[in-house]
Amino acid sequence: MKITIAQQNYHIGNFESNTAKIIEAIKEAKQQGADLILFSELCVCGYPPRDFLEFSDFINKCYNAVDIIKEHADTIGVVIGSPARNPKFEGKDLFNAAFFLYEKEIKAEVHKTLLPTYDVFDEYRYFEPAFDWNVVEFKGKKLAITICEDIWNLGDNPLYRICPMDALIKQAPDLMLNLSASPFDYTHNEDRKAVIKSNVLKYKLPMFYCNTVGSQTEIVFDGTSLSFDKHGNLCKMLPMFKEALETIVLNDDGTIDAPVIERAEYLPDTEFAAKEFQPALNLEMIHEALLLGIRDYFKKMGFTKAILGSSGGIDSALVLTLACEALGPENVRAILMPSPYSTEHSVNDAEALSKNLNNPYDIIRINSIYESFLETLQPLFKDLPFSVAEENIQSRIRGNLLMAIANKFGYILLNTSNKSELSTGYGTLYGDMAGGLSVLGDCYKSQVYALAKYINRDKEIIPANILIKAPSAELRPNQKDSDSLPDYAVLDSILYQYIERRLGPNEIKALGFDSATVDRTLKLVNTNEYKRNQFCPIIRVSEKAYGVGRRVPIVGRYLS
Repeated sequence: MKITIAQQNYHIGNFESNTAKIIEAIKEAKQQGADLILFSELCVCGYPPRDFLEFSDFINKCYNAVDIIKEHADTIGVVIGSPARNPKFEGKDLFNAAFFLYEKEIKAEVHKTLLPTYDVFDEYRYFEPAFDWNVVEFKGKKLAITICEDIWNLGDNPLYRICPMDALIKQAPDLMLNLSASPFDYTHNEDRKAVIKSNVLKYKLPMFYCNTVGSQTEIVFDGTSLSFDKHGNLCKMLPMFKEALETIVLNDDGTIDAPVIERAEYLPDTEFAAKEFQPALNLEMIHEALLLGIRDYFKKMGFTKAILGSSGGIDSALVLTLACEALGPENVRAILMPSPYSTEHSVNDAEALSKNLNNPYDIIRINSIYESFLETLQPLFKDLPFSVAEENIQSRIRGNLLMAIANKFGYILLNTSNKSELSTGYGTLYGDMAGGLSVLGDCYKSQVYALAKYINRDKEIIPANILIKAPSAELRPNQKDSDSLPDYAVLDSILYQYIERRLGPNEIKALGFDSATVDRTLKLVNTNEYKRNQFCPIIRVSEKAYGVGRRVPIVGRYLS
């Protein structure tokens, strides 16, 4: 049997585009002589559709798209993902479903059983779990069709009390198909392969796994669709972060007609990566994920041009470099806004970067605007000493100028804050925290430096001086980040243990970190939740990013 995997980038709610993509892939699969083509989870509407699922018209459009697609499923079996109505008078109104189309008919409808409700997932809000489990018969083969999370309930500590494949295996299937929408994070790739291989080894069946690709606001999907033979050998792996279509020959004995990429006995070592923060881990993946996040945000929103404040610091330098690579340097405008406390070398560094990138830039000195603010506020401030108030005025002036230019010329403002700053509240609301998209909000400062060095691996793009000088907001004389924060190497390691690993203060201290530094750091994180709650979407690259995947109370007292 020839099986085609269609790894595609969908646009949530853009039924015309999604349907056209699916039909084009079906045509190509037919030309390649495929018997069956497999698409990803909720491909008809895009994943995650969230509260769009509460609109009857949205569900009607899903069904209309299925009707159009099934007309092309004449001589080929087609497996697509779409919401399906629940005809029973119990439970929620919808299922997360896979439709099996053949001979221009819906031959079968398979419902997802395990509905994730953690991190970025909220499926039980909308869907009812499956009531029953049945294989689908096609061309003399029995297909065990599952949807994403349905294959993730193996291991010593299963998350759910049921495993759909345990029911399906009793019907003697010949192969497993899985439609997936599994988000990217830089530690997830090996785990995903291990889960799929575990299913193959447990049930002794080949697996064809189709994952979606593309970015949906903050969530990035990397694709990396996989095929394993019945012995647990990885035989096909589609590329990361790219659309792809691959036709694979499955032999009757459960082997795959392709060279083995990884043998069943391959055991990746992912344990160390999970326990300790490694700023240089999988930089190429993070780099590609950030580029895709920027490109898709602009393309799917209909934006073409970006703007950002270029300070001569490492964060804005990295964002500018990534944006130029993702959108083209001609579409990214940098604004340099030196204040009375900006050093001339910072201006020179920012200019040098834009010249290296060949992107347009402007210099707007904010000294006079800053002085006018101080003069206006003088009757209230009187002779009170210089404080964070005067520092933040500079940041908010810059935010206003950037937004004014963005409004006038149709730019989208890219935010340049990193995860270390967002964690500790080291940023100014309505100032340097302004923006339509956060590029580095899920990258710690240590990762920012590592990414900058990765970008400079072949030639100097980001000027060397930006990488070696001490980081500073330059909002007061001789200011350094180290005046307000612990050393970033220590800070980022503590933050990683608290945010990604969810360890409490005593558990973190037991790892050898200074007790006072841990207490101070965690207090900063918890007391600045109100700032992050007002922040723009963040491109997610870790297993626990700020935003929709992390929900803590703003006024909570825990660990504060």
